[in-house]
Amino acid sequence: MPQASGPESVPRRVTIRDVAARAGVSIATVSRVLGGTYPPAPATRSRVLKAVRDLDYVANPHARALSGATSKTIAIVLNSVISPYYAHVAQGVQAEAARHDRLCLIGTTGGDAARELATVRLMREEGADAVILVGNVVDDEEYKARMTEYAHALAAAGSQLVLCGRPPLGPDVPAVGVEFDNIGGARAATSHLLSHGHERILYLAHRTGYTTSEGRIAGYREALGAFGVAHDPGLEVEGTLERAEGYRLMKRRLRDGPPDFTAVFAANDLVAAGALKALREKGLRVPEDISLIGYDDLPPAEDIGLTTVHVPHEELGRTAARLVLERGSGTADAEHVMLGTHIVVRDSVRPAIRGR
Repeated sequence: MPQASGPESVPRRVTIRDVAARAGVSIATVSRVLGGTYPPAPATRSRVLKAVRDLDYVANPHARALSGATSKTIAIVLNSVISPYYAHVAQGVQAEAARHDRLCLIGTTGGDAARELATVRLMREEGADAVILVGNVVDDEEYKARMTEYAHALAAAGSQLVLCGRPPLGPDVPAVGVEFDNIGGARAATSHLLSHGHERILYLAHRTGYTTSEGRIAGYREALGAFGVAHDPGLEVEGTLERAEGYRLMKRRLRDGPPDFTAVFAANDLVAAGALKALREKGLRVPEDISLIGYDDLPPAEDIGLTTVHVPHEELGRTAARLVLERGSGTADAEHVMLGTHIVVRDSVRPAIRGR
């Protein structure tokens, strides 16, 4: 890092000019790369981001405040505000932000990567203290590269990237994160059915490639193996995580005759509610004929008496906010937090009927 002259050799703050000199580009190029508004050649972008990391460049937050760029806000970026999952996480962020005298900005992406990029860019320009990205993603190399760029751009502006319900990016990326024990919850749910004698367990609505879905089906498969039950790919049904999809998938599964399963593990409670409707229309009772378990413990789980996995959605949001708002206080200095899950037993599971 550049040193100031003088007897004490106090390090001076690295400037954007230093980054430009190290990367061999103009100040304008550095600004555009960090702002996410410039599509440079990959080599140019790599040189700029490497210079940022090498020099530990962070924009002066006091200068940002004097310029009027700060707004004492926390930004939440999520797929949808309609889904109970995202709504409850956002409520947790809002509650913690209010406790710290911060306001919340909310942006939705519909799961579109380009829209997510544009939303993060906007939140950065609004001077948000942190940008919290929530939920399910395809965790591939493109995603990791994009998130890494977000993290460095936000850090350079004196902000912080927080990944909520998403996998961490690694020790060299300036981002913090909070997750829940997704795999463990699915393993416990499947084990609950297996311990009731169910071996033909239909897994309903798996989204291949998405982190949350992949974790849940991994837990399902782990439990089968632990109980010595053969894995049958024919019992895993692809689909999206919506109530209408649960209904459609179950209707299709029951179309050709009696069920070839005694229990259903639905990927979330919405899927479970849709499946329940289709089962009832077929004259099948839950749990007398078919046992049913969900995931999330959000509406409509309690209303329909659904045994499910409880996810601490609001605590996810509160923890995400605390990771940045209490940073440096000694109470929230972790880089990554894992929250627990547990089964909520209601009325939708019974022992398997012998002979089925």
